[in-house]
This record gives sequence, C-alpha cells and structure tokens, in this order.
Amino acid sequence: MRASLIGTMFGVVVAPALVALWLVFLAARGLGPVMAIAGVIALATLVSSLIVAIRRSRWFGLLSIALTVPLGLFVLTFCASPLPRPTPFAGPLPRASPPAGMAAYQLPTGVTHRTAAFAYRGGSFFDRRDFAMTVVLVKHPRGDLLIDTGLGSGFDAQFGSLPLFLRVTTSYDRTRSAAEQLAAAGYDPASLRAIVLTHVHWDHVSGLPDFPKTPVWVTAEEHRYVRDGGVISGLARSIAGVHYEEYEFDGGPYLGFSKSHDVYGDGSIVIVPAAGHTPGSVIVFLALADGKRYAHVGDLAWQREGITEREERPWVPRALGDLDPAQVRVNLSRMAAIHERYPDIVLMPAHDARGFAALPKLPTR
Repeated sequence: MRASLIGTMFGVVVAPALVALWLVFLAARGLGPVMAIAGVIALATLVSSLIVAIRRSRWFGLLSIALTVPLGLFVLTFCASPLPRPTPFAGPLPRASPPAGMAAYQLPTGVTHRTAAFAYRGGSFFDRRDFAMTVVLVKHPRGDLLIDTGLGSGFDAQFGSLPLFLRVTTSYDRTRSAAEQLAAAGYDPASLRAIVLTHVHWDHVSGLPDFPKTPVWVTAEEHRYVRDGGVISGLARSIAGVHYEEYEFDGGPYLGFSKSHDVYGDGSIVIVPAAGHTPGSVIVFLALADGKRYAHVGDLAWQREGITEREERPWVPRALGDLDPAQVRVNLSRMAAIHERYPDIVLMPAHDARGFAALPKLPTR
C-alpha cells in the first residue's frame, strides 16, 4: 500500500514537473539527444504512474489528471500560435543617401547554445541553434558606430555574476571580443563616435569595459532601466565608468513607427523606438551605399521566424525576458508588415547569425 502511494504521488507531482523541466532545459541549453531520452523516461513514468493511480484510487486518479492538465497547457505554450496577420503596410520606402565611404561589418564574439523551441513558438526542440552574439561596426565618414558589444574580453568572469537561472540555462562559446577584432584589423578606437545599444541585457553590454572612452547611446527609458531594472540589468549596472549619452527621437514617422532618430541626417542610420523587451529597446535601420538595407531588430525576436512567422517567444522565456509582452507583439506585427511590403530589407535579430551573413567580416592586417 505504501509503495503504491509513493508511486501515485510520483505520478501526481514529480513526473509532470520532470517533463516541464525537461522541456525548458531542452529548449534553453540545446541538449537535444540527452534531454530527449530523459523526457521519454519521464513521460513513460508519468503514464505508468497515472495508470496505477487510476486503478488504485478514483480520487488519486482524478487528482493526477487534474494536475496533469497544467502540464498540457504548459506544453501548448511551445506550440505554434501565429499573431494575427497585420494590416498591410502601404507607406513608401524612406529615402536614404548613404555616403560612398559608408560600410558595415560583422564582428562575431561567440554563441550561446539553444534550440528553435526556445526562440519562438512552433520551433522544434530538436532544431539546435547557436544564438549569435555579433557586433556590427558601421563605418561612416562622420564617425563610426558599434551596434551592441557582444561578449567582451572579460565575459568568462562576468558570467559568474549573472543570475542563477541564467547560468543554469546558458552554455556558451566565446571567440574574440569586438575590441580584439578591431585591434587585429589595425582599427583606431578613436574613430568610434559611439556605441548604440539595442538594449542593456547582459549579452549586449558585456563588451562595454573594452571601450572605456567611447560614449554609449541609450534612450532615457533604457538609461533608467540600467539603474532600476533589477537583476536582469545587473551586469550593465555593475560596469563602472560607462559614459552614457541619452538621445531623443526627434524625427517623424519611419516605416510605420511613430517617431525616429536619423543619426547623420542622411537616412543611412535611423533608430526607432521598439519598447517591450525592455523599456527603451530600439530597432536600427541601416541603408548602405550599395543599395542594401538592414533592420537590426535587437531582441524583438531572437530568430527571424519570430517576424516572418509572427511567432512570439514561448511562455517561460517570454515571462523571464520580456518586460511588456503585449508591446512586443505590437512591434512584431509591425515588423512583419514591413517585411511583407519590403522583403529585401534584411532582418537582423541580434541572435540570428543568418541576418549577419550578408555583412563581411572586418579584414585583419
């Protein structure tokens, strides 16, 4: 009797929890084969325990079923659920006059190991993806910019200071930092006019200590988030000596966004507000001299399917990572409409290497 009671309680509480944890870790760490086997064992245990519970006790059986329902609902949060099709965007493509000397380069600084299921609803648990930590260097005759900083030279030490839930669910490989790559190319850091942060989460600010003399551009909302954002902005808050400069959206509408900031006044780099993931998240639109255009969307979506398939993040990463999920949905829909109207604009989610593939790497000396 005692053994059957223990088995029943295992089926009621422990097995569903194991399945839920299996799903989260499989998605977050990309441990496909190992966690798949663990998941099959947990599912088999759950089913067998439920059968025992139902046969031994009607009440335990009903309780088991009742407690399994939330697990089923949890699983559904990983299933595809496209946002409603947005109203088609009918506006013109904004004019841009990028100077002939303008260019953009990718500076890969490392990856974290995830699966598609972690990035967007409907993604596969067995589609292992390396989430890019890539910096973009934009060279402009009136001063160069870095978009985000990726994993800095000191990230191995920084990693130990991250919140426990991030350390448990994150595995990474670091390559050369952006600063190291610039040095290898013989690039003079004094040429940098500023660093533009899409937002201040740990994987975007890690390299700030490598650029102590470079101004860091943020919105007023994001600057407050550095000070008051709790553990999620803790790394940004811990980096001393950062020279933050706030900028305003002093321009008119841009591609459906209500306001904008044209950095050089030539349409080559235009920043628009995209709050939701954080209070002051932004999207950076690039127009190069060869006619190509890019939309660096930061963490509005972690992979391009978030926009092309209109899929938000699953419940757990959304709850942990998005400050205002409703606003994220609004901006996902807006970018989806832009993509449908202008498919030649290359989507560059901050952690999708496919978006950066069109940009060359900075040649070394």
